[in-house]
Amino acid sequence: MISLVCVYNNKDILETYLLKSLITQSQEYELILIDNHSEKFNSAAEALNYGGKKATGQYLMFAHQDFQLDSDIWLEEAEEILKNLDHLGVAGVAGRYGRDFISNIKTGFPPKFAGKIQIKEPQKVQTLDECLFIIPKKIFKDKKFDEITCGNWHLYATDYCLTVKNLGYDVFVIPMGGYHASPGYSFTPDGYYSTLKKLIKKHKAHYKWIYTTTGIWNTVLPLDLQILYQKTYYWLDIDRLK
Repeated sequence: MISLVCVYNNKDILETYLLKSLITQSQEYELILIDNHSEKFNSAAEALNYGGKKATGQYLMFAHQDFQLDSDIWLEEAEEILKNLDHLGVAGVAGRYGRDFISNIKTGFPPKFAGKIQIKEPQKVQTLDECLFIIPKKIFKDKKFDEITCGNWHLYATDYCLTVKNLGYDVFVIPMGGYHASPGYSFTPDGYYSTLKKLIKKHKAHYKWIYTTTGIWNTVLPLDLQILYQKTYYWLDIDRLK
């Protein structure tokens, strides 16, 4: 069984997208909703650790409130795929391997494919997007989200992916569709970059490059110069890194 954990701050958005696509699912699931409209939790890592500890399913699926599953058998198909993945550390619906952005989901207004590469079979990647990702309970039991490195609402899935890869597990994008009702690049720069600095410090011994769905980062070059590049070029052409 899949336990779905969602931190939300807008009930209307939650009901319009995620919950609407869950009520018709063919497979039983556990739903753990965490209302954070009053900002009880200071970070995604803190909130998701709280929700994940409550989960009883074999797989823990962490999803944004504005993500919509695209079929009534989504959970059934996803679980079947997960059961057949060896050395599974974490799986998601969008991710990066090098400069290749891999995903079958659509995002934005109007909807369009999130990446240029769509897949028919699971694909190993370095990191995953936070919109939806799944961790086996046995992995999460031993390795929670890092609340120190990820002290806000950014890069917690990136950090988790890099961490489990260092432990010998694999990270996959699975061939499942859906719709993320987001422009796909929205983040608060100050929070993102402060977490990025801690992320690079934590992982630079193992990775020369960190590939995320919101940027590609070198762990050797000065970060301030890379941030300047991103600010100058990334916002002018959001597709240049896809």
